[in-house]
Amino acid sequence: MNAISPKTEDFLNTLRHDAAHLLAEAVTELYPEVLVAIGPAIENGFYYDFAFAEALTAEALPVIEQRMRDIVARAEVIRREEWSREQAIDFFTRSQQRFKLELIARIPEHEAISVYRQGQFTDLCRGPHLESTAEIGTAFKLLKLAGAYWQGDHRQTMLQRIYGTVWPTQAELDEYLRRLEEAELRDHRRLGRDMDLFHFQEQAPGSVFWHPKGWRLFQGLIGYLRQRQTDAGYAEINTPDVMDIGLWQASGHWEKFAEHMFTTQTPDERVFALKPMNCPGGVQVFNQGLRSYRQLPLRLAEFGKVHRYEPSGALHGLMRVRSFTQDDAHVFCTEQQITEESLAICRLILSIYRDFGFHDIRIKFSDRPPQRVGSDAVWDQSEQALREAMQASGLPYSHNPGEGAFYGPKLEFVLRDAMGRHWQCGTLQVDLNLPARLGAHYIDADGHKQTPVMLHRALFGSLERFTGILLEHYAGWLPFWLAPLQVIVAPISEQADAYALEIARQLHAEGLAVETDLRNEKIGYKIREHTQAKIPLLIVVGQREMQDRTVTLRWLNGGRQEPLPLDAAIEQLIDQAARPKSLNSSMLYSETAS
Repeated sequence: MNAISPKTEDFLNTLRHDAAHLLAEAVTELYPEVLVAIGPAIENGFYYDFAFAEALTAEALPVIEQRMRDIVARAEVIRREEWSREQAIDFFTRSQQRFKLELIARIPEHEAISVYRQGQFTDLCRGPHLESTAEIGTAFKLLKLAGAYWQGDHRQTMLQRIYGTVWPTQAELDEYLRRLEEAELRDHRRLGRDMDLFHFQEQAPGSVFWHPKGWRLFQGLIGYLRQRQTDAGYAEINTPDVMDIGLWQASGHWEKFAEHMFTTQTPDERVFALKPMNCPGGVQVFNQGLRSYRQLPLRLAEFGKVHRYEPSGALHGLMRVRSFTQDDAHVFCTEQQITEESLAICRLILSIYRDFGFHDIRIKFSDRPPQRVGSDAVWDQSEQALREAMQASGLPYSHNPGEGAFYGPKLEFVLRDAMGRHWQCGTLQVDLNLPARLGAHYIDADGHKQTPVMLHRALFGSLERFTGILLEHYAGWLPFWLAPLQVIVAPISEQADAYALEIARQLHAEGLAVETDLRNEKIGYKIREHTQAKIPLLIVVGQREMQDRTVTLRWLNGGRQEPLPLDAAIEQLIDQAARPKSLNSSMLYSETAS
């Protein structure tokens, strides 16, 4: 009898790990020459990586899945065994499983080597597992194939990864598959095409080609943030995209981040790098002129374009790119100001997320990673300051050990979208290392030089990624104030064309994003086309509306219709098109300034 309750997270993880072994057993039965790599449980499912003699196609998945069901029906007992290192090496050498041999070589000499057997299949594994393949049940499905490098290293062998999902009951599986279908309909890449916002192409992998409507949306996000930051006491700067490699060596980025940086050498043999982060440039602005403690905190914001090399297989629409815009800010302050500044940043971030319809926000405290710069004493000081800020805020947070930035601890703001998925977006990092490395200082009240504390702060994180999150959260139906094209004015007949153009001119003069559709097409066709493009509002006018100086507002997300006098309609739309005005924005600045 299995000792793990099906209602616990431990049971789900064990079930998913068992399903990965079930998948591997089915594959080895169907493809005896396959090389088996690794197969962990993951959120909502599992995967296993294989090296096939010939690449698998999606048509193979139903066959593998059926074999998995056959193995469940056999009710094979799952047994754990401990082997000596020599026994394990001998077994996997004879079965020619080189990936397992590499894994054995990484196991410390003092650790026991455990394997799990089920039927004729044996896998190197720590466990735990259920007692029989029958306990896995049949509420599973193989989902897709993908490429994956061995051990996540692009210099290693490219493998084929089979993803699957498994649940305790068929009802839970069906619900999850329904959510996957909904997620596919909300895929920002599909919406970007339907809404004519952006595209990608091979000549610039991982970089966005923004179309006019997409660029309008992107600039709308920047405009919103620019206003919120101005209200909160930030000054905006801009720093170069390309800087001498010596700056990145001094900052520590070259040592920790070189493989992700794009570099170039000029004819005079100087080596430059495209910036992967904005922070060293921000310090250079701070360093210009003599700074007094009276000028602190100094809040410098930048919408900086950064460039990072990501493996081709990791690129994913707007969510994972090589070139993106960060809404960075760097706050230079004294140690005594850390808590108050951190509190103000937390309030600002949460207020902004509320404006975009995100109310379920989780905060994670990430402390020192294994690879880092700076002494333990400096890290102790940084972590303590950030903890005190969180305690003063009264906000709940969880501990995320070892996931801080290489130069300081950080808070991660994780928002939950309409699909129940979690996205890490905003960050706040306390840095006592970088200012000193780059020679930043200010003059204190006694006339002495002091190194400022540097708070790194991002609101959305990557604007490209946040755009993708917004599109999927709203399924393309963005809030009216944010929609890149808010209104289409469509006459029913040619006689109303002049009236449609007049309405469009008035709305445009009031700052709305509006176009006319004067094509000789039936209104039903226009409604279907603009609905697919996620245009929030269609204003329909005919001869009667022209004579009465009225309009019919047809809201395409739901089909609600409102007949209104023209002046009343324009007044209503101006109000709805206004950016959110947070009640907290001015208060944030006054509290911080005090």
